Amino acid sequence: MTDKVQEIEEIIGKYRTAGKILSQVKEEAKDKIKIGARILDVANFVEQRSIELGGQPAFPCNLSRNDEAAHATPSAGDESVFGKDMIKMDLGVHVDGYIADAALTIDLSGNPDIVKASEDALYAAVDIIKSGIDTKEIGAIIEDTITGYGLKPISNLTGHGLAQYYAHAPPSIPNRHIDHGVILSEGDIIAIEPFATDGAGKVSDGSWAEIYHVIGNRPVRLPAARKLLKQMEQYKTLPFAKRWLEPEKLDFALIQLEKAGIVTSYPVLKEVEGGLVSQAEHTVIVTDDGCEILTK
Repeated sequence: MTDKVQEIEEIIGKYRTAGKILSQVKEEAKDKIKIGARILDVANFVEQRSIELGGQPAFPCNLSRNDEAAHATPSAGDESVFGKDMIKMDLGVHVDGYIADAALTIDLSGNPDIVKASEDALYAAVDIIKSGIDTKEIGAIIEDTITGYGLKPISNLTGHGLAQYYAHAPPSIPNRHIDHGVILSEGDIIAIEPFATDGAGKVSDGSWAEIYHVIGNRPVRLPAARKLLKQMEQYKTLPFAKRWLEPEKLDFALIQLEKAGIVTSYPVLKEVEGGLVSQAEHTVIVTDDGCEILTK
């Protein structure tokens, strides 16, 4: 075995390990999502359990409700609880930066068809993935499956590739019909991520954010900002939660780092007409004749 082949096998092994950890955490966490449960408790469980099982959170646990499609995570001390909501739990685990990413929808709102639309679209896409497929074919089958339920895909959200310490890498995997896609190759690692809605089929930025990531590295003068940037180094290029950071002068320091172009936020993404949104997601490795789901 050549050194290069061995290196690739070791990397694939880390993706598989991350996927196994994620799958276990997902199964344990979904039973904790019920009416009256504190949202922060579920997020803390997901993140801590990922560590206990030998991984690290690849990004903060997203627990987006109803018209929120993504990027909702609780703040420190948040006392909010689940109600009769449609909840998207999006979680990521990494091993040495190699990421598994998956999501599911837990419906406490009584709208099972919206949930089933994104789930069926996910598995319809998985069924056609193999080396040589064009991503436009994936987008087409996702949209056709969701519209078959009388619903719409979220057209401005996509699946994505995964790379070491990058939770969103090329290629983009569309959730709708497009004219030109990208040809997938054996060994590509991608997250397929359909969203279904009874709204307009688009999202826009909401008014709040609790998730950030570092996008630059330049000198900062203020001691509080320098101290905060030092804390952020451990996350490299991965997203992190505001609640993971030391609270001393936190808001002030974050503002300074954002102004300097060193840090950027991920606002909560909301359906533009207030429609309910469901999400389903798996990470897969593309093979010559199909794909291997890492996050079952």
